[in-house]
Amino acid sequence: MTSPSRTRVLTGITTTGTPHLGNYVGAIRPTVQASRDLSTDGFYFLADYHALIKCDEPGRIQRSTLEIAASWIASGLDPDKVTFYRQSDIPEIPELTWLLTCVTGKGVLNRAHAYKAAVDKNNAAGHDPDSDVTAGLFMYPVLMGADILMFKAHKVPVGRDQIQHIEMARDMASSFNHLYGEHFVLPEAVIEESVALLPGLDGRKMSKSYDNTIPLFAPAAQMRKQIAGIVTDSKAPGEPKATEGSALFQIYQAFANANETAAMVRAYAEGIGWGDAKQMLFERIDREIAPKREHYQSLIDNPAQMDKILLAGADKARQLATPFMRELRHAVGLRALSSGSTAAAAKEAKTSLPSFKQYREKDGQFYFKLVDAKGQVLLQSLGFASPKEAGQTIARLNSEGPDALADLKPILEFDPQTASSLSEVLMLLKAHTMANQK
Repeated sequence: MTSPSRTRVLTGITTTGTPHLGNYVGAIRPTVQASRDLSTDGFYFLADYHALIKCDEPGRIQRSTLEIAASWIASGLDPDKVTFYRQSDIPEIPELTWLLTCVTGKGVLNRAHAYKAAVDKNNAAGHDPDSDVTAGLFMYPVLMGADILMFKAHKVPVGRDQIQHIEMARDMASSFNHLYGEHFVLPEAVIEESVALLPGLDGRKMSKSYDNTIPLFAPAAQMRKQIAGIVTDSKAPGEPKATEGSALFQIYQAFANANETAAMVRAYAEGIGWGDAKQMLFERIDREIAPKREHYQSLIDNPAQMDKILLAGADKARQLATPFMRELRHAVGLRALSSGSTAAAAKEAKTSLPSFKQYREKDGQFYFKLVDAKGQVLLQSLGFASPKEAGQTIARLNSEGPDALADLKPILEFDPQTASSLSEVLMLLKAHTMANQK
């Protein structure tokens, strides 16, 4: 069982292409480094359901899934220390997607960046606004919300263009919690400011869309040839060169340490030839990638082993997802008819138990309170700097109940005038916890 004190971090990569150096610097390497932090509980997945929105080539999706999984493990991700799985191996995720669909307003999805961009493109071309727009594209944010909320992630590392999706996931969680009680943790987006977009061979963002990528585990000879093709200016050897705007320098900097970067800056100022600079870049990248290349190739050559690793990860993930989905089904009324819970009885049971309310005050701080059926405040928190901290504390009270109060006493307030006694608060909190765990 995961310790409530550990921060749960979740990230995924869409399986639509061969991993390249930009994927490595921007996603794979940072997540591998983060996975070694003992204070975090890492969830890493291959987003193959998301791939179906962008790609209709089955072989490409299958191959990409293998390549990305092998790249992550060859780069140092230990599947025994994290939860590493393929999205499509978790049937609870599409089921949760439907539950979230039923509490998400169409107007919210109308504002999603990808959908708006498609509509704007159609309008500019004089086409029907929804021409070639699939329901999958429209529903993409809900599926992403299910990915995150299923595992109660506290932090989700994303690029700035994905912040909106985390905000939508928070809205979905809040809507569901409001209707059916506190079940979901509200996630927080984490923007890695230090991770810059890596330029490609032509100076634009490295992307398969621009056909300007350098495959991460390409053979050394192929990588050397592609690096030789990086676009540079026409300055001859001996002429000082600017590092600013130099794709070659930016790629080098993403792999080099501070001393190596400073040496390259001096070399640019002293007029290093582009051929020598490209050779330095190749050697620096290969020094980091070459030791991983053999492991990567062994995994590529043994897809059955990769299946075994991913299915073991899916089993680990489903140990959380299956009981949680059972809880959510029960919450919305998808339950055994013999359970004796009529609509009236269910409403009465729900309203008779205390519940947590999370909110933000004008001071910018985030708070929560535990209120009884009459709306009286049983416990009141002090302010938190972020919603994640408040959500983590609620999650701990949900799972541990009164046992957590000793540790949390400094950040909670109890007003004896709002309840007959502390023992009543403890009794009601225990009842809430037991109901939440069913």
